[in-house]
Amino acid sequence: MAIHQLSSNPGPGTVLEVNPEIAGWSVLDFAVVVLGEGDAATVHTGEREVAVVPQSGSFTATVDGAHYELRRSSPFAEMAPVLYLPPGRTVVLSSVTGAEYAIGGAPAEGRYPVRLIEPHEMKAEVRGGGGATRQVNHILAHPLPAERLILYEVYVPRGKWSGWPPHCHDGWEGSPYLEETYYFRFNPADGWGMHRNYRLDSDFDEVFSVSDRDVVMVTKGFHSSAASPGNHMYFLNYLAGTPQNEERAIPPFFQPEYRWIDGNWDQDDMVLPAVGPDLPAAGS
Repeated sequence: MAIHQLSSNPGPGTVLEVNPEIAGWSVLDFAVVVLGEGDAATVHTGEREVAVVPQSGSFTATVDGAHYELRRSSPFAEMAPVLYLPPGRTVVLSSVTGAEYAIGGAPAEGRYPVRLIEPHEMKAEVRGGGGATRQVNHILAHPLPAERLILYEVYVPRGKWSGWPPHCHDGWEGSPYLEETYYFRFNPADGWGMHRNYRLDSDFDEVFSVSDRDVVMVTKGFHSSAASPGNHMYFLNYLAGTPQNEERAIPPFFQPEYRWIDGNWDQDDMVLPAVGPDLPAAGS
């Protein structure tokens, strides 16, 4: 039976792992690994392209005789480089002081070389508005080259939504087929949020309460997420499916019933007090 939400285990080692058997899909894998002081991990990419995203600490990636330094204090403090690895490579990831990184991959032919993608090469934008204002960093998305992999980092201020209007990428209404993981972090770390996956043509409806270092799998349907009012939310998306190379730029399909809000984020805002006796304004 497929499981669509997982919580991290204690480290060091692989603390979280998603593969096709667990998720019930066919293309994407994802994991989070913690390296202790002096630890090293060896990864063979096999027939897959792989992307490594630092989460915290510093470590060295050694591949094809070259050394790449990857470091990050926290996802909430700074952007980080992304290491792209093609099929048929062996990489050793080693840390002197300890580190945490995300890693995931998808089938590929080997069209692109090893590459360290620096933050200044990545597109960053603020999307939405009102209660759905968020920042989206395109850390490995078109036009950055990859065969199937697409990666984003998203920052959601406390009390706000991401993925609104809800969208899907499961073939519905001609949308591309993409499998996706959401890896959540919160600041402060005791925070939580909500995530929903649902279809309009069936009774498929998944609602998850997510905590720090949880992962949710989007296997199908429309989806969106919300942060609780007390904590900022970050999530790292890995996506892969049928689109390849330039086709990775094909957008998802947005639920038509909610598209009216684009460009009208403050329309018909409720002013409090709304009904009832005269009350002092909030915060007074």
